[in-house]
Amino acid sequence: MNDPQAYGKYIKAHAKKSGTLLCCIKAFVSGGIICCAGELCSDLFKALGSGNETAPVYVTCTLIAIAAALTGLGVFDVIAKHAGAGTLVPVTGFANAMVSQAIDAKSEGLIQGVGAKLFTVAGPVIVYGSFASTIYGIIYYICKII
Repeated sequence: MNDPQAYGKYIKAHAKKSGTLLCCIKAFVSGGIICCAGELCSDLFKALGSGNETAPVYVTCTLIAIAAALTGLGVFDVIAKHAGAGTLVPVTGFANAMVSQAIDAKSEGLIQGVGAKLFTVAGPVIVYGSFASTIYGIIYYICKII
C-alpha cells in the first residue's frame, strides 16, 4: 500500500466507529462524578477543620493521590476506557499521565528512567504554567495601576 489515498480508504473501512454523542455523555457523567467526589472531599475537609483556603489544596492532593494509586494498580486505565475524556481532563488525568510514564520507565532506573520520564510530561506543564501565570500577573498588575 504505497498509495496514501488507498491507505486512507482502507483505514476508514476498517476503523472502529465511535458514537460521538455517547462518548460525550460518558465524558460528561464521569467528569461530573469526579467533580462531585471532589466537592464531597472538600466538605469533609471543611468539616474536619480546614478553612476555605486550604480545603481545595487538600482536595487536589487527594484526587492526585487516588488517581496515582489507581494507575499503579492498573484500575485507572480500565475506568478511562469506559469513561473517556471525563477522567482525563481534570487533575486526575495529569496524575495518570505522570504515573504511567514512571511505571513504563522503572526498568531504566530511578534517575534516568523514572525521573527523566516524569519531567518529560511535567516539564512542559510547569514551563507553560509558569509562563501563563507570569503573563496573568503582569496584566493584573497593570490593570490594578490603571
